[in-house]
Amino acid sequence: MLAVASRLCGLHAQLLSSAELAAWARVESLCRGEVQRALWEERTLIKTWAMRGTLHLLPSTELPLWHGALAINPRWLRPSVWKRAFGITMEELERFTEAVGVALDGRVMTREELIREVARLTGAESPRYATNSWGTILRPAAFTGRLCFAPAVGQRVRFTRPDSWLGAAYQPPIPGDAAAATVTKRFLAAYGPATADDFAKWWGGGGITGARKWIGALGADAVEVEVEGTPAWMLAPDARRARDGVAAKAVRLLPSFDPYVVAASPHAVHLMPGNFRARVYRPQGWISPVLLVDGRMMGVWRHEIKGSAVEVSIEPFVPVPAWVRRAAADEAERLAAFLGARLQLK
Repeated sequence: MLAVASRLCGLHAQLLSSAELAAWARVESLCRGEVQRALWEERTLIKTWAMRGTLHLLPSTELPLWHGALAINPRWLRPSVWKRAFGITMEELERFTEAVGVALDGRVMTREELIREVARLTGAESPRYATNSWGTILRPAAFTGRLCFAPAVGQRVRFTRPDSWLGAAYQPPIPGDAAAATVTKRFLAAYGPATADDFAKWWGGGGITGARKWIGALGADAVEVEVEGTPAWMLAPDARRARDGVAAKAVRLLPSFDPYVVAASPHAVHLMPGNFRARVYRPQGWISPVLLVDGRMMGVWRHEIKGSAVEVSIEPFVPVPAWVRRAAADEAERLAAFLGARLQLK
């Protein structure tokens, strides 16, 4: 599970249940509750804001890498962004972020408790913008290693500091340039072939110019390839394997917000049997669960637990071969076993 989280550059965790199912889809032996134990008991996973400012579960041992890269993300270092969105200067943001780290040192706090303590430390009136549900103002603290999520109490989200949470296992961020190079390699390894624009959208900062710079800094480690006439990039060893390899057949039920589907967004139309993009990439940033066949998005699905049963509905976009129907049914059975429920398949 931790290897999968590392390979994917984190498990997308806008919905924690989706992060758990993203791991389930890739780890045959995963048991229900392992992700939660890794997060809140073993502390081998950390929940925090990462690329694109979205929630991810990251291996704790890799926090130095992600903090090093996120801390230099230009998207979060532009004064105009903060002035326009929140009416604050970079100096005010820096004081706020520093105070967040001080407030959480050795402590666990709800959002409301944290904002009150930051207001006390800074001598400023408690800012209303800091209590919004997305927590945008708190993200720079997460990117710089001053904040991560702690176990919630009921519906109340709580935060702490990574070094407090991990204790002796915590390591400080690595230098930004080294972190950027490693993150770029990780992205290409998981999601290549990819264009600089793909990388820029996935990372969520620096634009295409920054993405080109980061890819270019890899030198011979990255090679340019052509995908149906479009220039793209891969790691050199991966390009050789792609050229010489044979595609394996596979059917998977990927959950909502799955990292594969998120990264494929710019090219999704080429991975579907028709114009079905709106069925997957829905309004307000919602991403549907996907029936994946040989890497192609061939349908959507949903599940609902009803007592001791789980009802799984699979909706292919077009008629699919019998072997795909059988494999999808096997996946649904595997999901039911994971959830400890009896399957009702539609």
